[in-house]
Amino acid sequence: MENKTEINAKGKKGTEALLKVEDLSLSFIQYASGLRQTELKVICNLSIQANRGEILAVVGSSGSGKSLLAHAILGILPSNAKLDGKIEYDGQELTQKNKEDLRGKEIALVPQSVTYLDPLMKISNQVIGAVEEGKEGLMKKLQREIFQKYDLKPDVERMFPHELSGGMARRVLVSTAVMSSAKLIIADEPTPGLDEKTLNETLSYFKDMANKGCAVMLITHDIEAALKISDKIAVFYAGTVLEVANVKDFKNDGENLRHPYTRALWNALPQNKFQAIKGHQPMQDEVVDGCIFYERCSKKNELCSKGIPQFKKVNGGVVRCNNVS
Repeated sequence: MENKTEINAKGKKGTEALLKVEDLSLSFIQYASGLRQTELKVICNLSIQANRGEILAVVGSSGSGKSLLAHAILGILPSNAKLDGKIEYDGQELTQKNKEDLRGKEIALVPQSVTYLDPLMKISNQVIGAVEEGKEGLMKKLQREIFQKYDLKPDVERMFPHELSGGMARRVLVSTAVMSSAKLIIADEPTPGLDEKTLNETLSYFKDMANKGCAVMLITHDIEAALKISDKIAVFYAGTVLEVANVKDFKNDGENLRHPYTRALWNALPQNKFQAIKGHQPMQDEVVDGCIFYERCSKKNELCSKGIPQFKKVNGGVVRCNNVS
């Protein structure tokens, strides 16, 4: 019988966690007038995990902390950041030094913008990166094989970033991640502004990576795109995770979804009820004592205002809500 906790040679999905984030909190130290120091909390009590061979979509509105989570994992936060909690990669806690050692090697970022590419360097040199002496030929051969796989013609390697079309740029960014042989791929908003063909093409690249045993974290505000390829959906709101649901839970009126906010996101889609909810996401400097969704929730009770709900497992997913059992 197949061991369900491992990825076999054919890249089948498993339940082995490659990345674990537990009770992560992130704040920034700022100075107000008179050199008065303030602390701006942007992520609080956040917990998720990404499994080998699966795609975890991280969805939520702008300002919910999605990209900051990626920066925390990669170790590219600014100097005024204060990070608490634990991040584990492949069973080992990630220190800042470990993040720097693994970044671009075992942990790769596929950024949203081509501005991450050096405008003064040819594409081939950027995709290959630094090469050990004597391995230049091997790496060039690998780069050309990857370009061919992603339908990038030979002349692309001699181009500069400004000469690429939008679709070509996406494929170059994905090629860079593949070239690194990374085990954990973090794709930060890789699909905005893409036409349907290019969007599906881009999503298929990430699916291919997961099928080969990588753990893929797809950060996006586009829940429809996420549902096309993901295995699980982590729903972010005001710097924390309210629910982690299986893709199959997103159907009909969302009756299988656990958190009121997740159901609201689902029912706000045009093909569903196209129904918005009142209110807005709390600002980062607002202090909320109870549930972060309290003011907008139709099912709130007195208990919800007296402390942050704890995560609990419900019907094959996890949820942070007092009113779900």
